[in-house]
Amino acid sequence: MNEIATMTRRRGRPGDRGAGGVNSLLYAFKRSLNERHKFAKIFRERLTEPLHLNVMAFFVLLFGKFHHKVAFDLVVRQQLAFSILHAARQAAARGLRKISVVEFGVASGTGLLNMCAIATEVMRTTSVMIDIYGFDAATGMPPPIDHRDHPEHWQHGDFPMDVDRLREALPDFAHLIIGDVKETIPGFLATLSRDAPLAFVSLDLDYYSSTKSALELFKGNAELYASTVVVYLDDIVEESTNPWCGELLAVREFNDETPLRKISPFPALRTKRIFKNALWIDQIFLLHVLDHDDRKARIRRSATVLPNEYLAKRWETRQSVEPRPTPIPADEIPGSPPRDRSALSLMRAVRQLKVIFAKRRESVEAGAGIRRHIGPGCQ
Repeated sequence: MNEIATMTRRRGRPGDRGAGGVNSLLYAFKRSLNERHKFAKIFRERLTEPLHLNVMAFFVLLFGKFHHKVAFDLVVRQQLAFSILHAARQAAARGLRKISVVEFGVASGTGLLNMCAIATEVMRTTSVMIDIYGFDAATGMPPPIDHRDHPEHWQHGDFPMDVDRLREALPDFAHLIIGDVKETIPGFLATLSRDAPLAFVSLDLDYYSSTKSALELFKGNAELYASTVVVYLDDIVEESTNPWCGELLAVREFNDETPLRKISPFPALRTKRIFKNALWIDQIFLLHVLDHDDRKARIRRSATVLPNEYLAKRWETRQSVEPRPTPIPADEIPGSPPRDRSALSLMRAVRQLKVIFAKRRESVEAGAGIRRHIGPGCQ
């Protein structure tokens, strides 16, 4: 815990309102009141969920731990909270002590500071250390190359950065990498280590051309990555989004060019979430590093044998259904000593009489019961 406290020491206060706290949610709600599309998003994604889940979420907000709040989507920027926590848990399962996290497209730095606040909570929860790297040109967006960059949405100069103020606010485990991603990625790859593999990348570069350059980050040695890297694609939910422009086109071309590195949607993620209407679920992808050591065939354990309870039940049923063999009288068993025939005949006659008297007694008792039931007037 001392190491985490040291790493989270900061000159400014990234995520002043914390990650997953009541104040952070109140802050987000106040912002949504001023932006109609955000308020509509909250109404559409949250209030359309079952009432009992929202009631449970209220108590989780007040009393729950951080990972509970992530499960109930109570952390601002749920997509970042889920992704970082998932990446850290996967690393912990592999015995790793540190991971690297990247954001492409920092702009004013709001998302990066929020990512730092989330990472602080994740480090406390999982004991996995996190290094964060933010990539940006700092001068705003470059000119679009053509229709593939969605010029109808963005233009040259959008989203500049105040580099000095943002650097002052970052904690010690977060770093800014300023410049064109084409030029900065090769040097960054040289600094990555298998001791802190890349485990999560947020892509928010808007343009196809910029995203295509950023995906070069995934072409390094396999040991520099987790076997599956969580990838968040920010700009794929607009009405104009299509596979022939923007981030989706960049991902498709990357998959075509790299036979052992593939980016695909996170399988069945929506079914695994408590709140299933959230739009961000469709924006979570995975980079599959198919040449990673963890994916190579090797004997790690003894062979897995699956039990089959149906075979056991079938055997039990068969035993109960099969008729039991009729016992052979002792005098008819071959090799048995001879017995007195008259005595045997007498014993059989006594048994038959017992059966007859028992049936007679049952019929008499049944008749008496009927007479008691219908009453004396009907006799």
